[in-house]
Amino acid sequence: MSEKKGYKKLKVWEKSHILAIEIYKVTNEFPREELYGITSQLRRAAFSVPLNIVEGHASNSKKQFLSFLNIANRSLVETEYILQISEELHFLSKQVYEKLELLRVEVAVMLNAFNKSLRNKL
Repeated sequence: MSEKKGYKKLKVWEKSHILAIEIYKVTNEFPREELYGITSQLRRAAFSVPLNIVEGHASNSKKQFLSFLNIANRSLVETEYILQISEELHFLSKQVYEKLELLRVEVAVMLNAFNKSLRNKL
């Protein structure tokens, strides 16, 4: 078994990656007319979270990393709202929404803790 390296060692990346994958899967069921609307926006917001963690990990300084983590956090908040409106528009069932929201909250807690830990090392 190979050992995880780089950003793949980060639990917050792993959890946010899972969230992005799950969102991609459920949005396949969204109405076709929303492909360039809510579907696209939700996918981009969710994908932006692990992507910014990866990009920040590759940066040259903790300060730059923090900047990318802040972007990831903003994308996560955007994801929160789009999930909410998707459930209200009945694009997501209550059960699927609650599952995704629980996962999103886990990512938020981890991201905030990671951000705080990194800030304390400055």
